[in-house]
Amino acid sequence: MSIGNSKSPEEDRPSTDDAIVERPAAGPSIGTALQQARIAAGLTVDEVSSTTRVRIPIVHAIEQDDFTRCGGDVYARGHIRTLARAVHLDPEPLVESYDAAHGGRPAPTPAAPMFEAERIRPERQRPNWTAAMVAAIVAVIGFVGFTVLKGGDDETKRPVAEGSASPQPAKQPGAKPATPAKPQQTPQAPKPEPSDSAIAAAPKDVVTVVLTASTAESWISAKDHSGRLLFDGTLQPGDTKTFTDKQSIDLVLGDAGAVQLFVNGKEIKGGFESGQVERLTYTKDDQRQGAAQAG
Repeated sequence: MSIGNSKSPEEDRPSTDDAIVERPAAGPSIGTALQQARIAAGLTVDEVSSTTRVRIPIVHAIEQDDFTRCGGDVYARGHIRTLARAVHLDPEPLVESYDAAHGGRPAPTPAAPMFEAERIRPERQRPNWTAAMVAAIVAVIGFVGFTVLKGGDDETKRPVAEGSASPQPAKQPGAKPATPAKPQQTPQAPKPEPSDSAIAAAPKDVVTVVLTASTAESWISAKDHSGRLLFDGTLQPGDTKTFTDKQSIDLVLGDAGAVQLFVNGKEIKGGFESGQVERLTYTKDDQRQGAAQAG
């Protein structure tokens, strides 16, 4: 019997080099999915940036799956949602993929108590006509009262003509002398309440916008009516920025829920959510004639 052709059990086992290992096919990354959808929609990076107000370097970085330029997880989620809607993609799967790769969405924290924003000071002082009117009324009343009192004193000092005096009743023993009547004083007119125009804080010939990062930091961008950039940066908690223009102010809020907004001296309460990106436009007539316009 020949044993030259027999094989050991070890030789019968298939080699690991020849084995075929099946791996699950992974889908495209967040940046790749956004880039492919943008190309399929026939849009350039410049067009997407102009539509979403997300800066061109950040769009390039996100399409390369580089989220370090977004400024944090909250801004990264907001940019992903904004870019996905611009290229006609459902943003929720992309945001879930981002959360899975970055430790998940953090638990919501209670919002810090809102503090009273600083009063907007007008750029120039206007004449206080109400105070001047009150001072004039007080002066007139004082002059009339002084004239009445002085006229009464003059009448008591004039000599009485003979035969014109009425007979005085005889004084009875023990009777108290009559107390002379006091001259009647003219009642003072009530002081008028100051009108709304006298206490208005914001000037009416310009639009005034005040932004305060109240609960967290937030990236903001502000432009005037001609498109000139007034500010582009991040507000730290407690920071306040004020913008004015003769016609309108265009805003982009990276985290609208973290920003307290005042327009023409009145607070805008739009119910913005944390991490929500908002694009807004306000004019000098907003909050004076009705609700503010959303851009």
